[in-house]
Amino acid sequence: MTSREGRCTRPGSLPLSTPHHVAIIMDGNGRWAKSRGMPRSMGHRKGVEAVRETVRTAGESGVRYLTLFAFSSENWNRPPDEINDLMGLLRHFIRRDLAELHKENVRVRVIGDRDRLEKDILALLEEAEELTRANSAMHLVIAFNYGGRNEIARAMKRIAEAVDRGDLDASSVDESTVTSFLDTAGIPDPDLIIRTSGEKRLSNFLLWQAAYTEFVFVPCLWPDFDKAAFSNAMLEYQQRERRYGAVPERDLALGS
Repeated sequence: MTSREGRCTRPGSLPLSTPHHVAIIMDGNGRWAKSRGMPRSMGHRKGVEAVRETVRTAGESGVRYLTLFAFSSENWNRPPDEINDLMGLLRHFIRRDLAELHKENVRVRVIGDRDRLEKDILALLEEAEELTRANSAMHLVIAFNYGGRNEIARAMKRIAEAVDRGDLDASSVDESTVTSFLDTAGIPDPDLIIRTSGEKRLSNFLLWQAAYTEFVFVPCLWPDFDKAAFSNAMLEYQQRERRYGAVPERDLALGS
């Protein structure tokens, strides 16, 4: 059950088992603030609190990989003041939370195009990756200045350069080759993608990796996404049957 404002109000409990990799499109900060007569910046600030709770909940529930869509390559089209605020929140989050993440044995990894990032932002992201590189309790993947098409295009460019150098035979390029050149190399494809705010689209997120991902679209806005909402998404995922294009054996036995 949700309120008319899109808040998560339905209680839930953590399931006994969870998907290996969960990715989340964190949507609705601006609408959350607007519905309360607040500036959009307040929605983003409240959204950071939801990030902290989600990271804790994912770790408690046994999720091994959690990917958060923090800033898309298309977000540069937003007003400069909002972009500056988002960058400031990222700086604050890393400076405040990095030590705690490291203490909890969480490894931080950043995917996305780093060419456009300010030097201090880039340094903070690299510091987070380096400090937590040996951690293994959970992998927190932050998609920052990320776009799925851009990621694939950059991978194609690197493959072409490897072929030109003679390091790679063009005839040997297959799906596994492409996967190994993506930002997510070494990270398993997401089992589940959650999108908040009621929108039902992928928005250029993990296009290659989501080929057989399950999707759960929840109506609540991101600042209202809490432990109960996370649990309910897990439960919905567990009620499904993943087929990967195959026909289940029981259906074959029934001749269906």
